[in-house]
Amino acid sequence: MLTKNSLQVGDKAPTFSATAVYQQEFKQINSSDYLGKYLILLFYPLDFTFVCPTEITAFSDMYDKIRSLNAEVLGISVDSEYCHLAWMQLDRESGGVGDLRYPLVSDLTKEISLSFNILNNEGKSLRGLFIIDQQGFVQHALVNSLDVGRSVNEAIRTLQAIQYVQNNPDEVCPANWQPGESAIKSNLNHSKEYFQSI
Repeated sequence: MLTKNSLQVGDKAPTFSATAVYQQEFKQINSSDYLGKYLILLFYPLDFTFVCPTEITAFSDMYDKIRSLNAEVLGISVDSEYCHLAWMQLDRESGGVGDLRYPLVSDLTKEISLSFNILNNEGKSLRGLFIIDQQGFVQHALVNSLDVGRSVNEAIRTLQAIQYVQNNPDEVCPANWQPGESAIKSNLNHSKEYFQSI
């Protein structure tokens, strides 16, 4: 029997292998293949719905920016790979997603969604967004209800903040931090420099 997991930020991300659709073809995806890169997992409820295509295409449109940050994206829902393929073959004006820059993973067994603890009682994935670092640890988790879409710009900003603090372990990023802005020294005396500057 499938049981829910209590995954938390800082934990090792669950590994998985599944069939995905990429460039109109079926492909086997192994999460372990992405070690060495940052990985954005974009869970969504179902293909052929209303909010989902706006998110899926928004991340595809920003894919070059994401990739420039040594990151990849995987979209994941409980649909079959055949459903994913049909959705990709439908243009955006008709409610499809067209050609995407990243794979859509089929979680028909629902085991991936369960392992990330985002499967709702109806058997759909909530809008979960996870950022996994180069070593395979979860650094960010965001879960929205089915009716509320996510921001690709905020996901990118969060990814950049994660990368900044990992590259500068004596600093932390304040609210609304953007690349190029000052961070806070994680030391009681030195942190005052930041607070005095604002």
